[in-house]
Amino acid sequence: MQKCIMGKKLGMTQIFDEVGNVIPVTVIEAGPCIVVSKKTTENDGYEAVQIGFGDISDKKVNKPMKGHFAKADVAAKRHLKEFRLEDCSALSVGDLIKADTFENGEAVDVVGTSKGKGYAGTVKRYGNHRLKETHGSGPVHRHAGSNGSTSTPSRVFKGKKLPGHMGAEQVTVQNLTVAKVDAENNLIALRGAVPGPKGGIVCIVNSVKA
Repeated sequence: MQKCIMGKKLGMTQIFDEVGNVIPVTVIEAGPCIVVSKKTTENDGYEAVQIGFGDISDKKVNKPMKGHFAKADVAAKRHLKEFRLEDCSALSVGDLIKADTFENGEAVDVVGTSKGKGYAGTVKRYGNHRLKETHGSGPVHRHAGSNGSTSTPSRVFKGKKLPGHMGAEQVTVQNLTVAKVDAENNLIALRGAVPGPKGGIVCIVNSVKA
């Protein structure tokens, strides 16, 4: 990982290229992020930088975090996240990371939290088929059906597709293209969709497969 930034998903729109083709994009309010602390091999056993995004009132920060921000001599931030970069020495505590870190046409990976769907059945959660709706199979048309055999193995195997909580989990979308960067307004437009709702926090890093 060479570059990173945190941002807030603003929503989707469309832009046009030089030829006039429509490009669907997701607009991210990327940064400005500030380096709050650094991890070193000597002290922590690994190298990483911790960056903060989003302002927050000092009244809403507890004492340990107030000391953490005071040590770095930076304003309190709402969101903190560590990134293991290939060259952490290029950044120092207090440095700003802005949207112009990335360039047009660059391939990136985006990490976000998917929309929560609540408790869902197997039809919605995994796309299972419904049971037939005639000849007395109701009222369980959307139930999961049989979970397994009887005396052998007398249990349900792990990984069985059953009803449960759907969504609200970390999702990574790989190889998205940076369609446009507006450094003045801290905006990055990414081609395609990004996980999470409007206002969700996402992390943009270099693509690992590009």
